[in-house]
Amino acid sequence: MIPSHKAILAFALAFSLALPGISVAQAPALPKGVAAGPSIEGISEFTLANGLRVLLFPDPTKPTVTVNLTYGVGSVHENYGQTGMAHLLEHLLFKGTPTHDDISGEMKRRGIAFNATTSLDRTNYFASFPAGAENLDWVLRMEADRMLNSRVAKADLDSEMAVVRNELEAGENNPAGVLMQRLRSTAYLWHNYGHTTIGARSDVEGIDIGQLQDFYRTWYRPDNATLVIAGRIDPAEVLGKVQAAFGPLKNPKAPLPRFPTVEPAQDGEREVTVRRTGDINLVAAAYHIPARTHADSAALAVLANVLGYTPGGRLHRALVEPRIAAGAGASAEARADAGLFTAVAVQPRDGDAAKMEQVLLAQLEQVAKEPVTAEEVAQAQQRIANSYDLYFTDVNAVGMGLSEFVAAGDWRLLFTSRDAIAQVTAEDVNRVAAQYLRSSNRTLGRFVPTDAPDRVEVPAAPAAAQVVAGYTGRAAVEAGEHFEPTPANIEARTERFTLGDGLKVALLPKRTRGGTVSVTGSFRFGDAASLAGRDTAAGLTGAMLMRGSKQLSRVQIDQKLEALQTKGGVGGGLQGASLSLLSRREHLPEALALMASLLREPAFPQDEFEQLRLQAVTGLEASRREPGSIAGQALSLHFDPWPAGHPLHVRTLDESLAALRALGHEDLVAFHRDFYGTAQGEIAIVGDFDPAAVRKQLEELFADWKTARAYAPIATRHAAVAVAEQRLPAPDKPNAVFLARHNVALRVTDEDYPALVVANRVFGGGALKSRLGDRIRQREGLSYGVSSAIRADDSLDGQDDAGSFSIQAIAAPQNIDKVEAAVREELAKLAADGITAEELRDAVSGLLTEREQARANDAQVASMLQDQLFFGRTMQFTADLDEKYRTLTLEQVNAAIRRHLDPAKLSVFAAGDFAAAATGQ
Repeated sequence: MIPSHKAILAFALAFSLALPGISVAQAPALPKGVAAGPSIEGISEFTLANGLRVLLFPDPTKPTVTVNLTYGVGSVHENYGQTGMAHLLEHLLFKGTPTHDDISGEMKRRGIAFNATTSLDRTNYFASFPAGAENLDWVLRMEADRMLNSRVAKADLDSEMAVVRNELEAGENNPAGVLMQRLRSTAYLWHNYGHTTIGARSDVEGIDIGQLQDFYRTWYRPDNATLVIAGRIDPAEVLGKVQAAFGPLKNPKAPLPRFPTVEPAQDGEREVTVRRTGDINLVAAAYHIPARTHADSAALAVLANVLGYTPGGRLHRALVEPRIAAGAGASAEARADAGLFTAVAVQPRDGDAAKMEQVLLAQLEQVAKEPVTAEEVAQAQQRIANSYDLYFTDVNAVGMGLSEFVAAGDWRLLFTSRDAIAQVTAEDVNRVAAQYLRSSNRTLGRFVPTDAPDRVEVPAAPAAAQVVAGYTGRAAVEAGEHFEPTPANIEARTERFTLGDGLKVALLPKRTRGGTVSVTGSFRFGDAASLAGRDTAAGLTGAMLMRGSKQLSRVQIDQKLEALQTKGGVGGGLQGASLSLLSRREHLPEALALMASLLREPAFPQDEFEQLRLQAVTGLEASRREPGSIAGQALSLHFDPWPAGHPLHVRTLDESLAALRALGHEDLVAFHRDFYGTAQGEIAIVGDFDPAAVRKQLEELFADWKTARAYAPIATRHAAVAVAEQRLPAPDKPNAVFLARHNVALRVTDEDYPALVVANRVFGGGALKSRLGDRIRQREGLSYGVSSAIRADDSLDGQDDAGSFSIQAIAAPQNIDKVEAAVREELAKLAADGITAEELRDAVSGLLTEREQARANDAQVASMLQDQLFFGRTMQFTADLDEKYRTLTLEQVNAAIRRHLDPAKLSVFAAGDFAAAATGQ
């Protein structure tokens, strides 16, 4: 797959980071043929004789292991007529080897979370699983095997072709994605960074299997790979396993190819205009900047944060606050070669696009008129540093974050980049803004000849080895305790109690890496009668809580959270308010106090309300012609059992827009006054904290604030719905969406629930390995993504039973009928014949492993405990459910399928450009 596009309004730059690991004192004895390299903040490098680089990060805190194998090959390494080859090859490496015939199926059976991504400079394959020798041995042997022995066969290429084409079409549906692709291709004349990773459609469809095999043999080799293993591992033992699996592999005789292309200085403004169906205006500007190893990269990262951060960034203040745009942001690439500094803004279709462009460019290219201040730089540095610090506590991400730095030249660039950003000054930021953000270096849209060209020469960056030479790093993050997250251990460590009349609390104290602590909470209010007609106000009231309190503005709230090294916040919906935090032991008391004040004393600033409403309207308008939204709303309306005026009633898009536009600022103030309170609900805290002090603080902050409208759950009951089928038009959308559903009377506590979960896992519970995936994606190549889901209801009285069984897929419009036929045939086969003993064994094994993996995550454990508080359960409920899965029989599963899954009840909704497909356009 290609790394997914972020939502249009999510403009904040995400930093890929990693965690520390082996100290000198812990350095393992080296197997024969393995050489030790540098060790930085606990991450240690080793090299095999064949050139494979190995990075180890042992961390006993969480019982998980992540294996990430990164190859130095991406779309930048493709030749003329062969774009998309690196990405297509990534797909084919899951098709197997002579020794490992069913890679994705075996991973699913073992409960291993896995995937792969392709980007400009690299391709990586990753797997995460509970610590244990068996799975680690298998993953290492499999990765070593497919490094050199993957089939890369014509038959697999043919079956996967339509899947990749479907993925390409899905990207073509996204206006922002299409614009950014065109922007990039216009910005680069010669360098392959101008090519989209998924490739040109004609290249992908015309790819030659022989050339693809040559590409594989050229780039997939030990001396072009870096293997990262992170988590609960013994370094000496793991190095032996790595040497045994990868040591015998030989490199090709030919050296790795090298590419000399350097993008020349841009000699004037460039413009690209995309004209497609849609309901939003977008404007973007891109400027050439140096590679990651250049000294200016750090200042450019800070500049992007100063400009693009929400809510305190300059673009937000200049564009969003005056409601010229619904959203705006900026990012600075830091790649192996010279990249792009990009800024983007979005507004509704009826907005003033010319003014949005004018203000955006003024903010970018006229920084000298209002130079960046030392305070702005300090705030940006704190935000970036907090992101690094928090990431260093997350062992589950260690194997992933290093890929981008490996691709840029060396994994140690993670640390040198961090340190360089901390040293940036306001002078540095203003200098790079003046040097790179010039109109002559801009790709936006227009070409203007001039007698006095103003060219920006992007300086060459030094080799990564030169930048990291002699670097020693900082002290490694302090590790936490060794805690096995079994249901019994979690239950034994957890303390439950009730504060006041109805605030239930669960506390699970334990030492964690970096002293982190996860908090989740729900505060409940309202019933069906009192909430009638106030659902729109409920949603926007919750969304406004983080946008200003009586003490702090939105920007000050954000700054306070950064100062407290805390992520998360408060929100609210129809029947409650929510609280979610990831903080540190020393900051938890102040973070909880901040959350309480935000819940109790929101200011509901008028300008923030107008911004929020504009963004909501823009989002709805943008969805008007999207196939997924069109099909989804049609399905929701068909299955809606609620009358108009009921708080759960489904509105049409136009009705939702009308409700948003009719909503007034005073409606939010009134909703908060009439409903909000924290005396009834649940709070769960997991991590490093003082239980006695926290209990006292929770009582002071939350237990005495009672709602004026007491909480009463809205009953949801199973309802039979007539079968329907609709094909809905979505003009100019090359990717169609298929949705199907039928209602099921099902509760989480029903005896059939575990059986149906397993049945769904076999049928469509995984896009790569399931009956639907095997047929529709793997064999017939009709869809990039196809899956199914079973939903069970749950309630305090055990009566709610509004469950459902659903199926979803994407495909080219001309293939939707084939997708539907395949879905119906597979469902009929499932209903008639059930699943096999082998499918049952593999599904249960994988499911139990995933449940074990989830309990290794503190935030997920907190959510689990909070859910149990609401329903009056303990971890015994979780243990019992595990046991029900473990003891399921084939007869139980197949009987449940016969009782609940009925192909004749399936309703189908599909949206796409079926008219164009019918005419072959």
